[in-house]
Amino acid sequence: MEPAALTKKIKERAEELGFPLAGVTSPDPPPHFDFFQDWLDAGYQGSMEWMGSNRSLERRADPRAILPECRAILVLGTPYPAPRGNVGGGNIASYALNKDYHDVLGKRLQALVDAIEEWVGKKVPNRWYTDTGPVLEKELAMRAGLGWIGKNTTLINKKYGSYLFLAEILLGVDLIPDKPITENYCGDCTRCLVTCPTRALREPYTLDANRCISYLTIEHREEIPVELRPRMGDWIFGCDICQIICPWNKPGQEAPDILEEFQPRDELLGVDPVRELGLTQKEFSARFSGSPIKRTKRRGYLRNVAIALGNRGEEDALPALEKALKDPEPLIQNTAAWAKGVITRNLSNNPGSQK
Repeated sequence: MEPAALTKKIKERAEELGFPLAGVTSPDPPPHFDFFQDWLDAGYQGSMEWMGSNRSLERRADPRAILPECRAILVLGTPYPAPRGNVGGGNIASYALNKDYHDVLGKRLQALVDAIEEWVGKKVPNRWYTDTGPVLEKELAMRAGLGWIGKNTTLINKKYGSYLFLAEILLGVDLIPDKPITENYCGDCTRCLVTCPTRALREPYTLDANRCISYLTIEHREEIPVELRPRMGDWIFGCDICQIICPWNKPGQEAPDILEEFQPRDELLGVDPVRELGLTQKEFSARFSGSPIKRTKRRGYLRNVAIALGNRGEEDALPALEKALKDPEPLIQNTAAWAKGVITRNLSNNPGSQK
């Protein structure tokens, strides 16, 4: 099959599988790799040391180090629901309100590879990722024409905004590359920079993970710095603030082609932090089976919940926090103690402000 015809069939099948955005780029080394290296040198990756390993750097610098036979890279995007606004309770990032996208999209990526091999009539060297591999996926997406990298470091598409999952398939076949997006459409807007409560966006296009609420509530495994806790509000898993504020994410405009697996579970919209703090290990595992939230493990999740309770400052949380002081996990104990201290100090300084 000729490259043009194959490229067309692949994009049509990709859309059927839930990827309305599909573009092709070459496996040439990314021209902005030095920016990534400078980001690492500044220590902005936090505790994610694996990003700077020799193996990771070698592969991010040249996709052919991952797949020597690679002749084209297919970059895919699928939308997920925008946040539902202030729903009360503990806030969970919109992408995590249902199934884990790694599981959902992985099966669809493999189905697309199977279709390609059927059309080509033989096995095709391939490697696919969805936020799981050593590639600079946002730069690849920009080169494949899917969007541009915004000042909040997310990929932004004119139609879908930034509420997108990205995926890549490295392929040992020839495809027709798409025209890259070389223009940035953020203009003079700085809403994401000035709105981030922890000032994680050090400057346009530069995110300091050490201060990012998403990183702190998901990837960071230990104590969250005390000075950042009051700025985290009631986010208990991830954060959508720099996307909510972005003008390209238009309120009330829900993408029509969101997969059913990503539609929010009602019970995760505005969860009750007091109830969450009482989750046992068995309850946590059952509640978040197949969910991205399982990534934090119980200790990390309840650490986040305790911080949210401290920030909400409600007297009704004190019994749950008192009980958490006896939790087997020191991380939960310590954060609950901090939250209890915040609430009791506020109550003593403002008598009559709570029931």
